[in-house]
Amino acid sequence: MSYAYLFKYIIIGDTGVGKSCLLLQFTDKRFQPVHDLTIGVEFGARMITIDGRQIKLQIWDTAGQESFRSITRSYYRGAAGALLVYDITRRDTFNHLTTWLEDARQHSSSNMVIMLIGNKSDLEARREVKKEEGEAFAREHGLIFMETSAKTAANVEEAFINTAKEIYEKIQEGVFDINNEANGIKLGPQHSPASGGAGGNRPRQSSDGGGCC
Repeated sequence: MSYAYLFKYIIIGDTGVGKSCLLLQFTDKRFQPVHDLTIGVEFGARMITIDGRQIKLQIWDTAGQESFRSITRSYYRGAAGALLVYDITRRDTFNHLTTWLEDARQHSSSNMVIMLIGNKSDLEARREVKKEEGEAFAREHGLIFMETSAKTAANVEEAFINTAKEIYEKIQEGVFDINNEANGIKLGPQHSPASGGAGGNRPRQSSDGGGCC
């Protein structure tokens, strides 16, 4: 299906916070309670509509373990949006956000839109991190914030789409140079005939984080 823009996303955060489950819920509308640990990077894609225009989201789900951190870093380059995820039932995953954020800002474009996500909001009884704490962290670091549940699908759609809306607004404001694919944005065939639009192919999984497609 043809699209006006392609936005590249990366999902980051500690292992076990539900990154792969969020991606699966968004792309396939299903929840998988038992999920193998992500090895390196996994990939998903979905079309959305913003302002009447078709936008393809290409989403890279990264491994949270320290041993894969160098692979993850290579995917920051050329990402227009990042979903930084913690688990509201595990205080340590919230405490590690600063490290993840430093990493993201060091290796990505300064214009990358970052959405902070407190996942597993369905486990209210086991909550260790208050919603207000997430909101405060997001405010302090200039992030968008949302609590989600990959299990019930609460706010999952909104998290991915609101990130895209923010990127789209930045394009309209001229913040992003859309002709530079290093920004994680690619013009699609709908945008102009000259743009080629070969971005529909599913890329091979690789650990070098090369090009967008």
